[in-house]
Amino acid sequence: MSVQVENLEKNMAKLTIEVSAEDFEAALQKVYLREKKNISLPGFRKGKVPRAMIEKFYGADIFSEDAANNLIPMKYTEAAQESGLEIVSQPEINVEQMGKGQPLIFTALVAVKPDVVLGEYKGVKIPKIDDTVSEEDILAELKKEQDKNSRTITVEDRASEMGDIVTIDFAGSVDGVPFDGGAGEDYPLALGSNTFIPGFEEQLVGMKAGDEKDVVVTFPEDYQAEELKGKEAVFKCTVHKVETKELPELDDDFAMDVSEFDTLDEYKEDIRKNLTEKKTAEAKTTREDAAVKAVIENAQMDIPEAMINTQAQQLTEDYARRMRAQGITMELYAKYTGMTLEKLQESMKPQALQTIQTRLVLEKVAEAENITPTEEEIDAELQKAAEQYKMDLDKVKELFQGEQLDSLKKDLSVQKALTFLAENAVQADTEEENA
Repeated sequence: MSVQVENLEKNMAKLTIEVSAEDFEAALQKVYLREKKNISLPGFRKGKVPRAMIEKFYGADIFSEDAANNLIPMKYTEAAQESGLEIVSQPEINVEQMGKGQPLIFTALVAVKPDVVLGEYKGVKIPKIDDTVSEEDILAELKKEQDKNSRTITVEDRASEMGDIVTIDFAGSVDGVPFDGGAGEDYPLALGSNTFIPGFEEQLVGMKAGDEKDVVVTFPEDYQAEELKGKEAVFKCTVHKVETKELPELDDDFAMDVSEFDTLDEYKEDIRKNLTEKKTAEAKTTREDAAVKAVIENAQMDIPEAMINTQAQQLTEDYARRMRAQGITMELYAKYTGMTLEKLQESMKPQALQTIQTRLVLEKVAEAENITPTEEEIDAELQKAAEQYKMDLDKVKELFQGEQLDSLKKDLSVQKALTFLAENAVQADTEEENA
């Protein structure tokens, strides 16, 4: 096998790969031996027809396409390694020559890893991030827990208010004609939840059990049902029941009921601790994201479209796997969202580009700063893998050798580069400082 490399513009390359006539002949014979059991000709028993007779009857290249399809993936992989290129896309294969008695010649158009020219990357300015926990934050958490422990009681002595739950029958129509999904019975609707069309819930305020009312609303222009966009609809509504939530008092008894603490003050202090940990982690991520974004804006790199397409395809496949894990096929997803696999992949391109830019920049920063993981950091990561897969650490170390170990080291270097950028970024107090 021979390989010729032609470097093209915009970080693309073309590999011209020639497979010897002898190797192609061996592939042809392998296809014949696999397929002959299915072939019969007059005068021969099925599965006993000589290859020469099959080729004479059906044409000399009857087995060529299958032989090429069997050879190309393997030979491309060998050629990619031999080329020394850092290929970052799926190959676009084109067969140039294919025939019995001839070498197989094909080309592979690929994207190669682009170089990155870093601009300013140490001390980049990022927006100021507030990770303090306020009394309002603690009160909001308390109210969530208070709401979870509330009880619902029926309202008899007043009309409905925002925040109440009304149980209703409703039947909607446009120009007097009912539409699909526009009717329901005994539907519990929390007023103020914005569950229904804008303006619907507000018109139920002030109603009591037994009241009837025509609610008139207009569907938004971006409504999912094409035939209802911008249309005025009338819903005949009957209220059967009005309920409200009765909240427990925020006191020591409440703290004992919902936590392991004896007093409300102790419970609030625990909430403060948990919120501080959460906000600190969120702030760290926000700092990292902002720092990387700034460094990307200062850097120069030419990302080939084929690289973006390959990354978008990987993101789409990951998304499809997560959907399947939830019991949702892509066919079902497409039916209810109108998002085909092709549209989904196209929508993934901005995220794909950001993922590529982030990785390339962090790898370049790690290189520029000579950032590498320590043996202790590598061992800690291997220990995590051992715990995750419930394996002995020594067995995991045996598995992580060669390329796998190099990949792990690179991932750790990238993560350390991310931390480096965030720690060296400067938080601007004002928009002018950040400009």
